[in-house]
Amino acid sequence: MCGIIGIIGTQPAAGLLVDGLRRLEYRGYDSAGVATLVGGQIDRRRAEGKIVNLDAVLDGAPLDGQIGIGHTRWATHGLPTENNAHPHATDKVALVHNGIIENFQELRAALATDGRAFESETDTEAVVHLISSLMDQGMTPEEAVAAALPRLEGAFALVMIFSGEENLMIGARRGSPLAIGYGDGEMYFGSDALALAPLTQRICYLEEGDWAVLAREGAQIFDAKNNAVDRPIVKTALSGALIGKSNYRHFMLKEIHEQPTVIGDTLHTVLNPATNTITMPPLPCDFAKVPRITISACGTAFYAGLVAKYWLEQHARIPVEIDVASEFRYREAPMPEGGVALFVSQSGETMDTIAGLRYARSCDQHIISVVNVPESSIARESDAVLRTQAGPEIGVASTKAFTTQLTVLACLSIEVARARGAIDAARERELSHALAEVPGRALEVLAQDKEIEKVAHILVEARDVL
Repeated sequence: MCGIIGIIGTQPAAGLLVDGLRRLEYRGYDSAGVATLVGGQIDRRRAEGKIVNLDAVLDGAPLDGQIGIGHTRWATHGLPTENNAHPHATDKVALVHNGIIENFQELRAALATDGRAFESETDTEAVVHLISSLMDQGMTPEEAVAAALPRLEGAFALVMIFSGEENLMIGARRGSPLAIGYGDGEMYFGSDALALAPLTQRICYLEEGDWAVLAREGAQIFDAKNNAVDRPIVKTALSGALIGKSNYRHFMLKEIHEQPTVIGDTLHTVLNPATNTITMPPLPCDFAKVPRITISACGTAFYAGLVAKYWLEQHARIPVEIDVASEFRYREAPMPEGGVALFVSQSGETMDTIAGLRYARSCDQHIISVVNVPESSIARESDAVLRTQAGPEIGVASTKAFTTQLTVLACLSIEVARARGAIDAARERELSHALAEVPGRALEVLAQDKEIEKVAHILVEARDVL
Protein backbone atom coordinates (compact mmCIF):
# COMPACT_ATOMS: atom_id res chain seq x y z
CA MET A 1 0.00 0.00 0.00
CA CYS A 2 3.05 2.31 -0.08
CA GLY A 3 3.18 5.32 -2.39
CA ILE A 4 6.00 6.82 -4.49
CA ILE A 5 6.56 10.11 -6.26
CA GLY A 6 9.73 11.48 -7.88
CA ILE A 7 10.32 14.85 -9.55
CA ILE A 8 13.09 16.34 -11.71
CA GLY A 9 11.75 19.85 -12.12
CA THR A 10 12.47 23.51 -12.54
CA GLN A 11 11.04 24.69 -9.21
CA PRO A 12 11.49 23.67 -5.57
CA ALA A 13 10.51 19.99 -5.33
CA ALA A 14 9.74 19.40 -1.65
CA GLY A 15 6.28 20.99 -1.62
CA LEU A 16 5.27 19.23 -4.84
CA LEU A 17 6.48 15.92 -3.43
CA VAL A 18 4.39 16.33 -0.29
CA ASP A 19 1.35 17.29 -2.36
CA GLY A 20 1.84 14.13 -4.41
CA LEU A 21 2.09 12.02 -1.27
CA ARG A 22 -1.11 13.58 0.02
CA ARG A 23 -2.91 12.33 -3.09
CA LEU A 24 -1.69 8.83 -2.21
CA GLU A 25 -3.00 8.86 1.36
CA TYR A 26 -5.87 6.60 0.32
CA ARG A 27 -3.37 3.73 0.09
CA GLY A 28 -2.87 3.66 3.85
CA TYR A 29 0.51 4.38 5.47
CA ASP A 30 2.23 4.86 8.82
CA SER A 31 5.18 7.13 7.98
CA ALA A 32 6.29 9.49 5.23
CA GLY A 33 9.39 11.21 3.96
CA VAL A 34 11.08 13.15 1.18
CA ALA A 35 14.67 13.60 -0.01
CA THR A 36 16.14 16.18 -2.37
CA LEU A 37 19.55 17.25 -3.60
CA VAL A 38 20.67 20.43 -1.86
CA GLY A 39 23.88 21.80 -3.31
CA GLY A 40 24.38 18.43 -4.95
CA GLN A 41 24.13 16.53 -1.65
CA ILE A 42 21.30 14.31 -0.40
CA ASP A 43 19.15 15.80 2.34
CA ARG A 44 16.11 14.13 3.91
CA ARG A 45 13.09 14.85 6.06
CA ARG A 46 11.07 11.96 7.52
CA ALA A 47 8.28 11.60 10.06
CA GLU A 48 6.34 8.87 11.81
CA GLY A 49 2.57 8.95 11.34
CA LYS A 50 0.55 11.17 9.04
CA ILE A 51 1.77 13.59 6.39
CA VAL A 52 0.78 16.48 8.65
CA ASN A 53 3.74 15.43 10.83
CA LEU A 54 6.05 15.61 7.81
CA ASP A 55 4.63 19.05 7.07
CA ALA A 56 5.63 20.13 10.57
CA VAL A 57 9.16 18.81 10.11
CA LEU A 58 9.52 20.68 6.82
CA ASP A 59 8.12 23.86 8.36
CA GLY A 60 10.91 23.72 10.93
CA ALA A 61 13.63 22.61 8.50
CA PRO A 62 12.73 23.38 4.87
CA LEU A 63 14.30 21.49 1.96
CA ASP A 64 15.61 23.18 -1.15
CA GLY A 65 16.37 21.45 -4.44
CA GLN A 66 14.59 20.88 -7.74
CA ILE A 67 15.03 17.11 -7.82
CA GLY A 68 13.65 14.76 -5.19
CA ILE A 69 11.73 11.66 -4.17
CA GLY A 70 8.91 11.06 -1.69
CA HIS A 71 7.28 8.05 -0.07
CA THR A 72 4.44 6.95 2.18
CA ARG A 73 5.29 3.68 3.94
CA TRP A 74 3.19 0.83 5.28
CA ALA A 75 5.55 -1.01 7.65
CA THR A 76 6.56 -4.55 6.69
CA HIS A 77 10.12 -4.95 7.99
CA GLY A 78 10.65 -2.92 11.14
CA LEU A 79 8.35 -0.73 13.19
CA PRO A 80 6.70 2.41 11.75
CA THR A 81 9.39 4.73 13.14
CA GLU A 82 11.12 7.74 11.65
CA ASN A 83 14.33 5.74 11.38
CA ASN A 84 12.58 3.07 9.29
CA ALA A 85 10.73 5.60 7.13
CA HIS A 86 11.74 6.12 3.50
CA PRO A 87 13.73 7.50 1.75
CA HIS A 88 16.74 5.46 2.85
CA ALA A 89 20.10 6.90 1.94
CA THR A 90 23.88 6.75 1.98
CA ASP A 91 26.21 9.55 0.96
CA LYS A 92 25.80 8.41 -2.67
CA VAL A 93 22.16 7.41 -3.22
CA ALA A 94 18.69 7.96 -1.73
CA LEU A 95 15.96 5.46 -2.55
CA VAL A 96 12.25 4.79 -2.04
CA HIS A 97 10.71 1.35 -2.43
CA ASN A 98 7.32 -0.30 -2.72
CA GLY A 99 7.19 -4.08 -2.29
CA ILE A 100 9.36 -6.61 -0.48
CA ILE A 101 12.97 -7.66 -1.11
CA GLU A 102 12.82 -11.33 -0.20
CA ASN A 103 16.59 -11.94 -0.06
CA PHE A 104 17.41 -8.79 1.91
CA GLN A 105 18.87 -10.72 4.85
CA GLU A 106 21.38 -12.46 2.59
CA LEU A 107 22.30 -9.16 0.95
CA ARG A 108 22.50 -7.39 4.27
CA ALA A 109 24.83 -10.01 5.76
CA ALA A 110 27.19 -9.86 2.77
CA LEU A 111 27.24 -6.06 2.78
CA ALA A 112 27.82 -5.92 6.55
CA THR A 113 30.79 -8.23 6.12
CA ASP A 114 32.21 -5.66 3.70
CA GLY A 115 31.93 -3.05 6.44
CA ARG A 116 28.71 -1.32 5.52
CA ALA A 117 26.73 -0.04 8.53
CA PHE A 118 22.92 -0.30 8.59
CA GLU A 119 20.72 2.22 10.38
CA SER A 120 17.25 0.68 9.97
CA GLU A 121 15.41 -2.63 10.22
CA THR A 122 14.07 -2.46 6.67
CA ASP A 123 14.63 -4.66 3.65
CA THR A 124 14.96 -1.51 1.53
CA GLU A 125 18.22 -0.37 3.09
CA ALA A 126 19.97 -3.44 1.69
CA VAL A 127 19.26 -2.13 -1.83
CA VAL A 128 20.66 1.31 -0.97
CA HIS A 129 23.91 -0.17 0.30
CA LEU A 130 24.17 -2.63 -2.58
CA ILE A 131 24.02 0.19 -5.15
CA SER A 132 26.39 2.34 -3.07
CA SER A 133 28.86 -0.55 -2.85
CA LEU A 134 28.82 -0.99 -6.62
CA MET A 135 29.38 2.74 -7.12
CA ASP A 136 32.32 2.57 -4.68
CA GLN A 137 33.82 0.05 -7.11
CA GLY A 138 33.82 2.70 -9.84
CA MET A 139 30.47 2.08 -11.52
CA THR A 140 28.29 4.93 -12.72
CA PRO A 141 24.78 5.16 -11.21
CA GLU A 142 23.31 3.56 -14.34
CA GLU A 143 25.85 0.73 -14.29
CA ALA A 144 25.32 0.15 -10.56
CA VAL A 145 21.54 -0.10 -10.93
CA ALA A 146 21.85 -2.44 -13.93
CA ALA A 147 24.18 -4.67 -11.91
CA ALA A 148 22.07 -4.57 -8.73
CA LEU A 149 18.62 -5.36 -10.14
CA PRO A 150 19.34 -9.02 -11.11
CA ARG A 151 20.54 -9.65 -7.54
CA LEU A 152 17.19 -8.61 -6.01
CA GLU A 153 14.52 -11.22 -5.31
CA GLY A 154 10.91 -10.27 -4.67
CA ALA A 155 8.57 -7.55 -5.83
CA PHE A 156 9.53 -3.92 -6.03
CA ALA A 157 9.13 -0.48 -7.48
CA LEU A 158 12.27 1.58 -6.85
CA VAL A 159 13.05 5.25 -7.46
CA MET A 160 16.41 6.79 -6.60
CA ILE A 161 18.48 9.97 -6.81
CA PHE A 162 22.27 10.31 -6.60
CA SER A 163 24.64 12.79 -5.00
CA GLY A 164 26.10 15.22 -7.51
CA GLU A 165 23.57 14.23 -10.19
CA GLU A 166 21.12 17.12 -10.47
CA ASN A 167 19.65 15.80 -13.73
CA LEU A 168 19.37 12.07 -13.06
CA MET A 169 16.70 9.87 -11.50
CA ILE A 170 16.41 6.11 -11.96
CA GLY A 171 13.38 3.89 -11.38
CA ALA A 172 12.68 0.18 -11.78
CA ARG A 173 9.71 -2.16 -11.44
CA ARG A 174 9.23 -5.84 -10.90
CA GLY A 175 5.86 -6.98 -9.63
CA SER A 176 4.85 -3.50 -8.39
CA PRO A 177 3.57 -0.71 -10.66
CA LEU A 178 5.57 2.36 -11.60
CA ALA A 179 4.70 5.11 -14.08
CA ILE A 180 6.71 7.85 -15.79
CA GLY A 181 5.20 11.30 -16.22
CA TYR A 182 6.27 13.62 -19.06
CA GLY A 183 6.20 17.36 -18.44
CA ASP A 184 7.57 20.49 -20.10
CA GLY A 185 11.25 20.41 -19.14
CA GLU A 186 10.28 18.25 -16.15
CA MET A 187 9.95 14.49 -15.61
CA TYR A 188 8.27 12.44 -12.93
CA PHE A 189 7.95 8.99 -11.41
CA GLY A 190 4.78 7.87 -9.62
CA SER A 191 3.45 4.64 -8.18
CA ASP A 192 0.24 5.49 -10.04
CA ALA A 193 -1.12 8.24 -12.26
CA LEU A 194 -3.05 9.76 -9.35
CA ALA A 195 0.19 10.94 -7.73
CA LEU A 196 1.04 12.85 -10.91
CA ALA A 197 -2.44 14.10 -11.86
CA PRO A 198 -1.93 17.87 -11.36
CA LEU A 199 1.60 17.74 -12.82
CA THR A 200 1.01 15.97 -16.15
CA GLN A 201 -1.49 13.90 -18.08
CA ARG A 202 1.15 12.25 -20.30
CA ILE A 203 1.95 8.94 -18.68
CA CYS A 204 4.07 5.91 -19.62
CA TYR A 205 3.60 2.70 -17.64
CA LEU A 206 6.73 0.61 -17.19
CA GLU A 207 6.28 -3.06 -18.00
CA GLU A 208 7.42 -5.98 -15.88
CA GLY A 209 11.19 -5.94 -15.43
CA ASP A 210 11.67 -2.46 -16.95
CA TRP A 211 13.95 0.17 -15.51
CA ALA A 212 14.24 3.79 -16.63
CA VAL A 213 16.72 6.67 -16.54
CA LEU A 214 15.10 10.11 -16.30
CA ALA A 215 16.53 13.54 -17.09
CA ARG A 216 14.64 16.78 -17.57
CA GLU A 217 14.82 16.22 -21.31
CA GLY A 218 13.08 12.82 -21.28
CA ALA A 219 13.45 9.15 -20.41
CA GLN A 220 15.44 6.13 -21.54
CA ILE A 221 13.72 2.83 -20.80
CA PHE A 222 15.38 -0.59 -20.64
CA ASP A 223 13.90 -4.06 -20.28
CA ALA A 224 15.05 -6.77 -17.87
CA LYS A 225 17.87 -7.71 -20.27
CA ASN A 226 19.06 -4.08 -20.43
CA ASN A 227 17.88 -3.62 -24.00
CA ALA A 228 16.64 -0.13 -24.85
CA VAL A 229 12.88 -0.25 -25.47
CA ASP A 230 10.02 2.11 -26.30
CA ARG A 231 6.84 2.12 -24.22
CA PRO A 232 3.71 3.98 -25.28
CA ILE A 233 2.91 7.36 -23.78
CA VAL A 234 -0.80 7.73 -23.09
CA LYS A 235 -2.96 10.62 -21.99
CA THR A 236 -4.67 9.90 -18.71
CA ALA A 237 -8.11 11.32 -17.98
CA LEU A 238 -7.17 12.03 -14.37
CA SER A 239 -6.76 15.63 -13.28
CA GLY A 240 -6.20 17.41 -10.02
CA ALA A 241 -9.75 18.73 -10.20
CA LEU A 242 -11.13 15.21 -9.84
CA ILE A 243 -9.34 14.62 -6.56
CA GLY A 244 -10.74 17.40 -4.37
CA LYS A 245 -13.39 16.82 -1.70
CA SER A 246 -15.66 19.57 -3.10
CA ASN A 247 -17.92 20.64 -0.23
CA TYR A 248 -17.98 17.22 1.46
CA ARG A 249 -16.50 16.52 4.86
CA HIS A 250 -14.30 13.71 3.55
CA PHE A 251 -13.70 11.67 0.41
CA MET A 252 -15.83 8.73 1.44
CA LEU A 253 -19.00 10.84 1.71
CA LYS A 254 -18.21 12.55 -1.61
CA GLU A 255 -17.77 9.19 -3.33
CA ILE A 256 -20.98 7.79 -1.87
CA HIS A 257 -22.85 10.72 -3.40
CA GLU A 258 -21.03 10.33 -6.74
CA GLN A 259 -22.53 6.88 -7.27
CA PRO A 260 -25.62 7.89 -9.29
CA THR A 261 -23.40 9.86 -11.68
CA VAL A 262 -20.69 7.25 -12.18
CA ILE A 263 -23.20 4.40 -12.51
CA GLY A 264 -24.90 6.46 -15.21
CA ASP A 265 -21.56 7.23 -16.89
CA THR A 266 -20.70 3.53 -16.92
CA LEU A 267 -24.09 2.53 -18.31
CA HIS A 268 -23.82 5.12 -21.10
CA THR A 269 -20.77 3.32 -22.50
CA VAL A 270 -22.71 0.08 -23.17
CA LEU A 271 -26.47 0.72 -22.91
CA ASN A 272 -28.55 2.22 -25.71
CA PRO A 273 -31.48 3.94 -23.93
CA ALA A 274 -33.46 4.28 -27.14
CA THR A 275 -33.58 0.54 -27.80
CA ASN A 276 -32.87 -0.79 -24.28
CA THR A 277 -30.12 -3.02 -25.65
CA ILE A 278 -26.59 -3.75 -24.46
CA THR A 279 -23.61 -3.29 -26.78
CA MET A 280 -20.36 -4.40 -25.17
CA PRO A 281 -16.88 -3.80 -26.61
CA PRO A 282 -15.58 -6.57 -28.90
CA LEU A 283 -15.22 -9.76 -26.84
CA PRO A 284 -12.60 -12.43 -27.57
CA CYS A 285 -14.88 -15.44 -27.91
CA ASP A 286 -18.28 -16.81 -28.88
CA PHE A 287 -20.07 -17.17 -25.55
CA ALA A 288 -22.45 -19.69 -27.06
CA LYS A 289 -19.49 -22.09 -27.12
CA VAL A 290 -17.82 -21.16 -23.81
CA PRO A 291 -17.97 -24.11 -21.36
CA ARG A 292 -17.27 -22.12 -18.19
CA ILE A 293 -16.40 -18.71 -16.81
CA THR A 294 -13.80 -18.45 -14.05
CA ILE A 295 -13.91 -15.24 -11.99
CA SER A 296 -10.99 -14.12 -9.83
CA ALA A 297 -10.58 -10.96 -7.76
CA CYS A 298 -9.57 -9.63 -4.34
CA GLY A 299 -11.40 -7.73 -1.61
CA THR A 300 -14.45 -5.75 -2.69
CA ALA A 301 -13.92 -6.76 -6.32
CA PHE A 302 -14.34 -10.39 -5.20
CA TYR A 303 -17.73 -9.51 -3.71
CA ALA A 304 -18.73 -7.97 -7.04
CA GLY A 305 -17.64 -11.23 -8.68
CA LEU A 306 -19.86 -13.23 -6.32
CA VAL A 307 -22.88 -11.23 -7.44
CA ALA A 308 -21.85 -11.69 -11.07
CA LYS A 309 -21.69 -15.47 -10.57
CA TYR A 310 -25.34 -15.37 -9.46
CA TRP A 311 -26.39 -13.26 -12.45
CA LEU A 312 -24.44 -15.26 -15.04
CA GLU A 313 -25.72 -18.60 -13.81
CA GLN A 314 -29.31 -17.40 -13.39
CA HIS A 315 -29.72 -15.40 -16.58
CA ALA A 316 -27.09 -16.78 -18.97
CA ARG A 317 -27.24 -20.40 -17.75
CA ILE A 318 -23.45 -20.76 -17.85
CA PRO A 319 -21.35 -22.49 -15.15
CA VAL A 320 -19.21 -20.06 -13.13
CA GLU A 321 -16.40 -20.67 -10.68
CA ILE A 322 -15.03 -17.90 -8.49
CA ASP A 323 -11.90 -17.68 -6.36
CA VAL A 324 -10.19 -15.09 -4.23
CA ALA A 325 -7.18 -14.33 -6.41
CA SER A 326 -4.65 -15.12 -3.69
CA GLU A 327 -6.05 -18.67 -3.56
CA PHE A 328 -6.60 -19.07 -7.30
CA ARG A 329 -2.99 -18.27 -8.17
CA TYR A 330 -1.68 -21.10 -6.00
CA ARG A 331 -4.18 -23.92 -6.35
CA GLU A 332 -3.50 -24.37 -10.08
CA ALA A 333 -7.12 -25.08 -10.94
CA PRO A 334 -7.76 -27.06 -14.15
CA MET A 335 -9.10 -24.75 -16.84
CA PRO A 336 -11.44 -26.00 -19.59
CA GLU A 337 -10.52 -25.61 -23.22
CA GLY A 338 -12.18 -22.53 -24.66
CA GLY A 339 -12.99 -21.13 -21.21
CA VAL A 340 -13.19 -17.48 -20.20
CA ALA A 341 -11.29 -16.06 -17.22
CA LEU A 342 -12.77 -12.85 -15.86
CA PHE A 343 -10.66 -10.63 -13.58
CA VAL A 344 -12.04 -7.70 -11.60
CA SER A 345 -9.81 -4.97 -10.11
CA GLN A 346 -10.39 -1.30 -9.37
CA SER A 347 -6.75 -0.31 -9.88
CA GLY A 348 -5.83 -2.94 -12.44
CA GLU A 349 -2.60 -3.47 -10.48
CA THR A 350 -3.68 -5.99 -7.82
CA MET A 351 -0.70 -8.36 -7.71
CA ASP A 352 -2.56 -11.57 -6.78
CA THR A 353 -5.08 -10.86 -9.54
CA ILE A 354 -2.31 -10.24 -12.07
CA ALA A 355 -0.68 -13.53 -11.10
CA GLY A 356 -4.01 -15.33 -11.55
CA LEU A 357 -4.45 -13.70 -14.95
CA ARG A 358 -1.05 -14.95 -16.05
CA TYR A 359 -1.88 -18.46 -14.89
CA ALA A 360 -5.14 -18.37 -16.84
CA ARG A 361 -3.24 -17.10 -19.86
CA SER A 362 -0.87 -20.08 -19.59
CA CYS A 363 -3.96 -22.31 -19.68
CA ASP A 364 -5.13 -20.75 -22.97
CA GLN A 365 -8.16 -19.02 -21.49
CA HIS A 366 -9.84 -16.01 -23.07
CA ILE A 367 -9.02 -13.11 -20.72
CA ILE A 368 -11.58 -10.39 -19.93
CA SER A 369 -11.00 -7.75 -17.28
CA VAL A 370 -13.20 -5.26 -15.45
CA VAL A 371 -10.99 -2.35 -14.38
CA ASN A 372 -11.18 1.36 -13.64
CA VAL A 373 -7.77 2.21 -15.14
CA PRO A 374 -7.49 1.39 -18.86
CA GLU A 375 -3.69 1.84 -18.87
CA SER A 376 -3.16 -0.62 -15.98
CA SER A 377 -1.23 -3.90 -16.06
CA ILE A 378 -4.37 -6.05 -15.98
CA ALA A 379 -5.94 -4.06 -18.82
CA ARG A 380 -2.82 -4.29 -20.95
CA GLU A 381 -2.62 -8.06 -20.50
CA SER A 382 -6.30 -8.76 -21.26
CA ASP A 383 -7.97 -9.76 -24.50
CA ALA A 384 -10.89 -7.43 -23.74
CA VAL A 385 -11.33 -4.64 -21.20
CA LEU A 386 -14.69 -3.66 -19.71
CA ARG A 387 -14.01 -0.32 -18.11
CA THR A 388 -15.83 1.15 -15.16
CA GLN A 389 -16.23 4.94 -15.10
CA ALA A 390 -15.77 5.45 -11.37
CA GLY A 391 -12.96 7.99 -11.53
CA PRO A 392 -10.44 8.14 -8.65
CA GLU A 393 -11.63 6.42 -5.48
CA ILE A 394 -9.72 7.85 -2.53
CA GLY A 395 -11.85 6.53 0.35
CA VAL A 396 -10.54 3.30 1.83
CA ALA A 397 -13.96 1.64 2.05
CA SER A 398 -15.01 1.03 -1.55
CA THR A 399 -18.27 2.60 -2.69
CA LYS A 400 -18.49 3.84 -6.26
CA ALA A 401 -15.84 1.40 -7.55
CA PHE A 402 -17.96 -1.49 -6.27
CA THR A 403 -21.24 -0.25 -7.71
CA THR A 404 -19.72 0.50 -11.12
CA GLN A 405 -18.18 -2.98 -11.16
CA LEU A 406 -21.65 -4.39 -10.52
CA THR A 407 -22.98 -2.20 -13.34
CA VAL A 408 -20.49 -3.57 -15.86
CA LEU A 409 -20.98 -7.17 -14.69
CA ALA A 410 -24.75 -6.85 -14.95
CA CYS A 411 -24.41 -5.64 -18.55
CA LEU A 412 -21.99 -8.47 -19.32
CA SER A 413 -24.48 -10.98 -17.89
CA ILE A 414 -27.17 -9.71 -20.26
CA GLU A 415 -24.74 -9.86 -23.20
CA VAL A 416 -23.74 -13.45 -22.39
CA ALA A 417 -27.36 -14.48 -21.84
CA ARG A 418 -28.31 -13.09 -25.25
CA ALA A 419 -25.34 -14.82 -26.94
CA ARG A 420 -26.32 -18.16 -25.43
CA GLY A 421 -29.99 -17.80 -26.32
CA ALA A 422 -30.92 -17.90 -22.64
CA ILE A 423 -33.07 -14.76 -22.93
CA ASP A 424 -35.14 -13.37 -25.78
CA ALA A 425 -35.25 -9.78 -27.03
CA ALA A 426 -38.18 -8.89 -24.78
CA ARG A 427 -36.36 -10.10 -21.67
CA GLU A 428 -33.21 -8.21 -22.70
CA ARG A 429 -35.21 -5.00 -23.03
CA GLU A 430 -36.79 -5.63 -19.63
CA LEU A 431 -33.46 -6.17 -17.90
CA SER A 432 -31.79 -3.27 -19.71
CA HIS A 433 -34.63 -0.93 -18.80
CA ALA A 434 -34.27 -1.94 -15.16
CA LEU A 435 -30.54 -1.13 -15.31
CA ALA A 436 -31.25 2.25 -16.89
CA GLU A 437 -33.34 3.16 -13.83
CA VAL A 438 -30.54 2.41 -11.33
CA PRO A 439 -28.88 5.88 -11.30
CA GLY A 440 -32.22 7.56 -10.55
CA ARG A 441 -33.11 5.03 -7.86
CA ALA A 442 -29.66 5.46 -6.25
CA LEU A 443 -30.18 9.22 -6.20
CA GLU A 444 -33.55 8.75 -4.48
CA VAL A 445 -31.97 6.56 -1.77
CA LEU A 446 -29.20 9.08 -1.13
CA ALA A 447 -31.69 11.94 -0.91
CA GLN A 448 -33.86 10.11 1.62
CA ASP A 449 -31.24 8.50 3.87
CA LYS A 450 -30.21 10.96 6.57
CA GLU A 451 -27.87 8.49 8.30
CA ILE A 452 -25.34 8.19 5.44
CA GLU A 453 -23.12 11.05 6.58
CA LYS A 454 -23.06 9.73 10.15
CA VAL A 455 -22.12 6.19 9.06
CA ALA A 456 -19.46 7.45 6.64
CA HIS A 457 -17.88 9.58 9.35
CA ILE A 458 -17.79 6.64 11.78
CA LEU A 459 -16.04 4.49 9.15
CA VAL A 460 -13.46 7.18 8.42
CA GLU A 461 -12.73 7.61 12.13
CA ALA A 462 -12.38 3.84 12.53
CA ARG A 463 -9.89 3.77 9.65
CA ASP A 464 -7.79 6.50 11.28
CA VAL A 465 -7.75 4.65 14.61
CA LEU A 466 -6.76 1.37 12.96
